[in-house]
Amino acid sequence: MQRLRSNPIGWCVCLLLGALVPGLAMAAGLLTLANSNLPQLEIKEHHVNVVIEDGYAITEVDQTFANPHDRELEAIYSFPVPEKASVGEFTYWIDGKPVTGEVMRKQQARELYEQEKSQGRRTALTEQDEYRSFDSRVYPVLPNDTVRIRLVYIQPVHAELGIGRYVYPLEEGGVDEERMAFFTYQQHVQEAFSFKLTMRSSYPIDQFLMPAHPQAQVQRSSDQEWQVSFANSAGAAALADELGQTPEQTPASLTTATATASAFTLDKDIVAYWRHQPGLPGAVDMVTYRPEGSERGTFMLTLTPGDDLGAITHGRDWTFVLDLSGSMAGKYHSLAEGVRKGLGKLQPGDRFRMVLFNDQARDLTNGYVVVNDANVTHYLQLLEAAQPDGGTNLFAGLKAAYTGLDADRPSAVILVTDGVANVGVVAKKAFLELLEQHDIRLFTFVMGNSANRPLLEGMAKVSNGFAMNISNSDDISGRLVQAADQLRHEAYRDISLSISGNKSSIKVRDMSPAQIGSLYRGQQLIVFGHYWGDGSAKLDIKGKVSGRDVHYRSDLKFPATDTRNPELERLWAYATIEDLQSRMDYLGHDSDSEDAIVDLAVEHGLVTPYTSMVVVEEQVFEQQGIARNNKARVERERAARENRAVAPVQDNRQDSAQPAFTGNRAYPRSSGGSTGPVVILLLMILIGIRIRSRRNTTGK
Repeated sequence: MQRLRSNPIGWCVCLLLGALVPGLAMAAGLLTLANSNLPQLEIKEHHVNVVIEDGYAITEVDQTFANPHDRELEAIYSFPVPEKASVGEFTYWIDGKPVTGEVMRKQQARELYEQEKSQGRRTALTEQDEYRSFDSRVYPVLPNDTVRIRLVYIQPVHAELGIGRYVYPLEEGGVDEERMAFFTYQQHVQEAFSFKLTMRSSYPIDQFLMPAHPQAQVQRSSDQEWQVSFANSAGAAALADELGQTPEQTPASLTTATATASAFTLDKDIVAYWRHQPGLPGAVDMVTYRPEGSERGTFMLTLTPGDDLGAITHGRDWTFVLDLSGSMAGKYHSLAEGVRKGLGKLQPGDRFRMVLFNDQARDLTNGYVVVNDANVTHYLQLLEAAQPDGGTNLFAGLKAAYTGLDADRPSAVILVTDGVANVGVVAKKAFLELLEQHDIRLFTFVMGNSANRPLLEGMAKVSNGFAMNISNSDDISGRLVQAADQLRHEAYRDISLSISGNKSSIKVRDMSPAQIGSLYRGQQLIVFGHYWGDGSAKLDIKGKVSGRDVHYRSDLKFPATDTRNPELERLWAYATIEDLQSRMDYLGHDSDSEDAIVDLAVEHGLVTPYTSMVVVEEQVFEQQGIARNNKARVERERAARENRAVAPVQDNRQDSAQPAFTGNRAYPRSSGGSTGPVVILLLMILIGIRIRSRRNTTGK
């Protein structure tokens, strides 16, 4: 197996810009069969309530669908799968009472739903369409009537370089042409829309930002408690009531529309940023859950290292791997202009290559050429003369990029593509094996909610790189500055973590992720696990930085009972399911691993590609012998959230007395140096895409 010589700056920077085809973009919403005479349902209300506390976010989506027609219909609502999130509650109101769903194998759940539907009884179902979307079905929506559903999902939340980020995904992305041909979307909320985010942080926050929604109202109760909210005019009264205000007290900034135009379109991601106050120390934080009388507890450990990774200042070889497939026709000029600007920022002594791919790959420069005016002008002319067409053979483009690398020079590869691999090799295992043959880091920028996130994140992980998800609603230049900052510094490699009992009988098992890999400047590491016993334990963190060994230590305290955070059990289960799925992606599918995923998902009430959540009438649950385990879990979690809401913000730091890390945590520095081409290329392409998308929308 060929390996390139390890070099702390021998990374591969891949910018995968997926799912930005302007004419095909879709959004979350109700689905109706395309080319059908069936009338459309309406989204009457859509309310989102987010609580971020103790290192994870709980998102509650409450929706009301309306049927203004004289026949009963089935409602199918689809929205993108959020990053590292799984639905844990699906509730459907029957006879005015909420009924919570239970998780079953996907096929069993669909059969039960169809059985109840055929009998004319009320039923609902939430399924996951691989990595793409959650689809919720509700039957029946009676003539001139409404139905109400509630979805709750949970996901870990971390900060990078002192900046936290939350995304409520609404843009589907538009890469699934078969799905678009089958369905049309009703994405307008006819009456009331509202969004509220509550942040309770154990570390002080000095600013909130919502770049795509500047009308949002930001309220600061203290350095540790913030609220961000906005609504259309019809939803403002409900949101004001929830915020404890009268409509007269509600500021104008709370509304996004006038009373005569109150519809809200679910076509733009809602992205919120928060920035921790500067000067915070590196730290070890831990949250636990252990119900009374239980032998086993669950923990979530968050490591925030100090700023002790040195800067890297070296020239390098640049390989531009550029998508020339037919879907790039509307964006190719912007791509070429981005390459022009990027080449203009290369340093003396740098070299560059250009690899183009559609159905096949070709090396436009026939290897590396030195950076000078003549070479830049010549190859830019060849690049601009190329005509996009054909499919997307992503594997061929990557394989060509990894051929001919110079082991004696640090290298970077920039891959620009707007789609999902659909020609040639498409299996995830093949991509992972290709990257394993080269000791060079892969950094992916995952654009769009329909991009193949599992593939891109898997490639980044196996190469010890990182994946950065980017939304059209992001402060994109800020996100890229974050990435450039991380690429300009050393990284922790080969990280291992162990927890052992001190004088107590603490035992720790089932930690996830099973393999940690690398950690870059300003990144946090989140680890889940189970523990037995209680009392003090020792945490040991080992790794390498530029070939030298590093070692950090901390004391941990595991409680005998802690009922504050029952959601940790679901978070642990989801992280473990991700590990199992990644193993199958690499080693191949096997029934034992699938059964293990199903068992974990059923026990912890999680919707996965193999399991779904079904709602039937209470007597049907009893008749079918379906235990109401998830109902009990949902009630336990809801009670815990209510208790946390009125309790003080909790300090979860474990190493206050003897800090594990020296110095304060890392914060952003200005971008520049040899990462300039990365930032400029992406910005040029994204600006061009947005301009063209705007022109397509306005017809100009």
